Amino acid sequence: MKKSTLITLGSVAAIVPLCVLALSINENKAEQQAMNAVPKIKHMESISAEWGKHFPRQYDSYLQTKKSDQITDMLEHNPALVVMWAGYGFSKDYNAPRGHTYILEDNINTLRTGAPTDGNTGPMPTACWTCKSPDVPRLMSEKGELDFFTGKWARWGNEIVNPIGCADCHDNETMRLAITRPQLERALDAEGSLKTTDATHQDMRSLVCAQCHSEYYFKPTEWTDKNGEKKVAKVVTFPWANGFAVEDMEKYYDDINFVDWTHKISKTPMLKAQHPGYEIYKTGAHGLNDVSCADCHMPYVREGGVKYSSHNVGSPLENIANTCLNCHSEDEKTLRDTVARKLARKEEMSKAAMDVIGKAHLEAGKAWELGATEAEMKEILQDIRHAQWRWDYSIASHGSFFHAPEETLRILGSAVNKGQDARVKLRIVLARYNAAEYVAPDFSTKEKAQQVIGLPFQKLVDEKNVFLNTLRKEWIKEGTDKGLYDPKTREGIVFKTSYN
Repeated sequence: MKKSTLITLGSVAAIVPLCVLALSINENKAEQQAMNAVPKIKHMESISAEWGKHFPRQYDSYLQTKKSDQITDMLEHNPALVVMWAGYGFSKDYNAPRGHTYILEDNINTLRTGAPTDGNTGPMPTACWTCKSPDVPRLMSEKGELDFFTGKWARWGNEIVNPIGCADCHDNETMRLAITRPQLERALDAEGSLKTTDATHQDMRSLVCAQCHSEYYFKPTEWTDKNGEKKVAKVVTFPWANGFAVEDMEKYYDDINFVDWTHKISKTPMLKAQHPGYEIYKTGAHGLNDVSCADCHMPYVREGGVKYSSHNVGSPLENIANTCLNCHSEDEKTLRDTVARKLARKEEMSKAAMDVIGKAHLEAGKAWELGATEAEMKEILQDIRHAQWRWDYSIASHGSFFHAPEETLRILGSAVNKGQDARVKLRIVLARYNAAEYVAPDFSTKEKAQQVIGLPFQKLVDEKNVFLNTLRKEWIKEGTDKGLYDPKTREGIVFKTSYN
């Protein structure tokens, strides 16, 4: 073969792969440019599939949250919770959180939201929808914030149909991260350390999560509708005016005499922590070093030449190579062992607190039964209130042991101490009424605990099943007829509860 022919063949052999590579690079650049372009999506579009047409990788990764579908009954796991929440919805039903695609179904199916028969019945206010759906900011935009927060939870059953999605965190015109829940802006302004107008992109990668993963209460707010009728809205409000610390919020609630519910047995004016993830995160190593929520829970991934943030929101330990090991120098086993030790310590302290506080409630109930006076019980009830608030605050954010292990253990330690203070004082009161040897009844299983507090569990289940087979089905039909559903988010979802 001639030398010139060999040179030609060699050149072709070298050029062809380079051409293929160039074409691949150009295609990836084109795809990345398409992702970076601003598509036309209508204002407050709550159907995430519409966003997914332009951002298919993000949308497909979001749909992967369906894999986190396991129901874990926390009342079965920790029966003391039933006693601690006696008289409140969480004593009926409380499960570990699942993936974002299940959040709306779990809110609808839980016994806590009751069994309404129409749009005006049921135990919960409309505020219980606030963090569950992009249909919430849509309704706030259409109806007004105060109107949205007025009435019963069932009022919006046929309107709030899509689980947490794109419109909860993104502006439809710029695609930038956006705060869609006004309570966060008000709370940040009240706390003062970070104004929303000064928030950087990195700040926003946590603030969009803080809209929902924060402590809140329902603030009664009077307003007048367009017909001149006076109404009261239960507005979701973050208690940050004094600061982010557990003691700061405790003082905030004490100063306004706020009570979530009165305990059925101890008669304690109680506080219920919701999910103060952002507040505890701010006190830990990640928050103090400007590591955002999205850095760990929504890491960047690459497909070819395309880089995007995974929307399969979950534990960083499920994708440790793309999360923790980006910064930590330990090997995976060492890091997992460290996390496991921290979790075990938190669990040990949490169980100690639950045992102490659960018994304090029952001993207080006995003191009342024997004739104790309000004067005798005042300090005791305050100790119980503060003990349970601190315990609840330390565990309600779920990842507290990971976000800020030292702060979590500190708070749990103070919860145990305050609970023990209450029990010491109760011994004195019980002795005064010849009951110094009183022993609290056994609440070592969920069933025993529900019997202790007199919870009609089966009745609640029966009523809930009637709701699910009647009004709930009407909501689905009405939402479907209105064209509100994102069908992709419902594909493959299996109905699961802890009671059926």
